[in-house]
Amino acid sequence: MGRTIHVIGAGLAGLSAAVRLSGAGEKVVVHEAANMAGGRCRSYHDPAVDMVIDNGNHLLLSGNDAALAYADLIGARDRLVGPAKAEFRFFDLATGEGWTLRIGDGFLPWWITDRRRRVPGTAAVEYLRLARLLWVGSDVSLNKVIACAGPLYDRLVQPVLRAALNVDPLEGSAKLASAVVRATLAKGGKACRPLIARGGLADALIDPALAYLQANGAHLHLGHRLHAIRPAGARVGALDFREDEIKLETGDAVILAVPPPVATSLVPNLRAPAEFRAIVNAHFRVEPPPQLAPIVGVLNGTAEWIFAFPGRLSVTVSAADHLLQVPRDELARTIWDEVASVASLSRAIPPWQIVRERRATFAATPEQVAKRPPAETLWRNLFLAGDWTDTRLPATIEGAVRSGELAARLAAAV
Repeated sequence: MGRTIHVIGAGLAGLSAAVRLSGAGEKVVVHEAANMAGGRCRSYHDPAVDMVIDNGNHLLLSGNDAALAYADLIGARDRLVGPAKAEFRFFDLATGEGWTLRIGDGFLPWWITDRRRRVPGTAAVEYLRLARLLWVGSDVSLNKVIACAGPLYDRLVQPVLRAALNVDPLEGSAKLASAVVRATLAKGGKACRPLIARGGLADALIDPALAYLQANGAHLHLGHRLHAIRPAGARVGALDFREDEIKLETGDAVILAVPPPVATSLVPNLRAPAEFRAIVNAHFRVEPPPQLAPIVGVLNGTAEWIFAFPGRLSVTVSAADHLLQVPRDELARTIWDEVASVASLSRAIPPWQIVRERRATFAATPEQVAKRPPAETLWRNLFLAGDWTDTRLPATIEGAVRSGELAARLAAAV
């Protein structure tokens, strides 16, 4: 094919689009402003812990069909590992109680009738009430659809939706919460098995994609920041990278896979989410004890989820704006004390690193969800991709991959 499709941004959405297009024989050029690919899914060597860490911890589920198809395409499915069953370990720091949630494989939730499998202190009828989330009309805050109180909410719904939406569920979008429930609990345990990139996010999702693009003739330009889009009537006519300008030929297309503030600075009158929430990650260089589950949900503490990787323990805290001003050493000390309690480790803090992403995701409130744009733009050869676009999912890996695939289909049809 004589045309070229330019992908602006080498995060997961941009790479998803580029992989699909190059695999279909399209001529693809990827432009990335940073000096490394991956966006929020990047991995790098950190001198404080003297090892490779991920910018943030990301969890996939076995029901994330688009993300797993992407991993299959780039030959990296085996780098995502998890238990054979949908099991989630929790620990309550307030009571010292630990338990394992075991979700049955079947479509019908018979497992909720077994108190040994459900959350302690909950009754089967409480789970059935979550069915109200399966059919949400106009978008409202979650607390207008279900009761945001009680043991089931406190010990399962709140921590899961806080992680998925990256906002306090009380203010979160009921429609996005509905999408989470329909894609997980409503489908049974076969869709809920947790999967993590044991070798790191770059090893599982980024480096294999870059190798795939190279093998299929795509070109990657790092440190190549787009400064302006030059229109030509109803089309994009040129891309201005300041040091050079690329003129587009008939049939060429552009996929803009950049964060919303960048997109709105490049596309006139683009409506997009304008409020964001932080995520804080803590990394500790220590060998996880053998008895520790790969993922542990933590209640009534600062830490929310503990991930066990070879040679390190990592912690994620969602909706973490309240932690942005806490001194780094104080925050590391607080989180490590909690990790040590959960994992039965020494209180002596190992080498650590705190990573604070101030604008990690858009705020998943009804007001901000209403501002998510479609993939199409006012120019017929320019398309948007990113987990902040209207994927009908929260800002997740699955949403990012789906957005890239949609943009790729639209660009290929120009």
